[in-house]
Amino acid sequence: MSDDVLIIAGATASGKTELAIELAREFDAEIVGADSRQIYRGMPVGTAAPSPAQLAEAPHHLVGFLDPRERYSAARFANDALETIRGIRARGKRVVVAGGTGFYIRALTGGVALAPQYDEALRNRLALEASLHPSEFLHAWLERRDPVRARAVAATDTYRVLRALEIALASPGASPERPRSIAGDGIGYALVFLDVPWSEIDRRIALRTRRMLETGLIEEAERIGEEAVAASAVGYPQALGYLRGWSTRDELRESLDRATRRYARRQRAWFRGEPSTLWLAPESVRSVVREKLRWSAKRD
Repeated sequence: MSDDVLIIAGATASGKTELAIELAREFDAEIVGADSRQIYRGMPVGTAAPSPAQLAEAPHHLVGFLDPRERYSAARFANDALETIRGIRARGKRVVVAGGTGFYIRALTGGVALAPQYDEALRNRLALEASLHPSEFLHAWLERRDPVRARAVAATDTYRVLRALEIALASPGASPERPRSIAGDGIGYALVFLDVPWSEIDRRIALRTRRMLETGLIEEAERIGEEAVAASAVGYPQALGYLRGWSTRDELRESLDRATRRYARRQRAWFRGEPSTLWLAPESVRSVVREKLRWSAKRD
């Protein structure tokens, strides 16, 4: 059998989870998550994490394993994902990586250098700046210093904006290093982005946000709390604002729709800049799996 890895990326609500499970079942594979919010425990509603029924359909890794208060980096993800992939391959299984966090996928495939450590004085300075200025101001600063990193980070995600600024403003003497990657391990891969029409994405987002409100997003946000690192994920600031009385329920639903649509467009813009990405309709992915990866349902 081919040992190459299939990476399924796409905008939120493009059907990554469902397709990954279908292919894992058909081609005897296990799934490695590549979503910077689905890594957290206790947040299945707001992060649209795989349901218990979906998790039971195929083995999943790096999903729902981290405390929402814990910090996590792209370098750590790349290391964890590579170890997971090695373990799956050692069991004679194929690997499907599925997620929409472009920076995680770029780190895993070996396409980015990351600073190994940070200057404490710089971190303190940035913490002061964050107390004086809104996140959007800091994001504009990041755009001037490192447009590539800025495209991968939401302007409202203060924590990740500050992390990216630490790297962008690090002293020239701090030498970035590449995290361990599948490329460095000699593992081939095919990266596909699910090319779903915007009209369909917007329709699915509207359905998803309504379902989130019906199934406990507000209660989940209240339980996680605004101090958690993971509380900056799309949906949680809006839900916490509602709990403070800043919006009506209808206004909350509308703001969730807008924020999720903006996030989906940022994801699409990110992968437009990834030269190795194959843009495919979901129904065309199997042909790449069979022809490029040489996977067959019958094990060799």
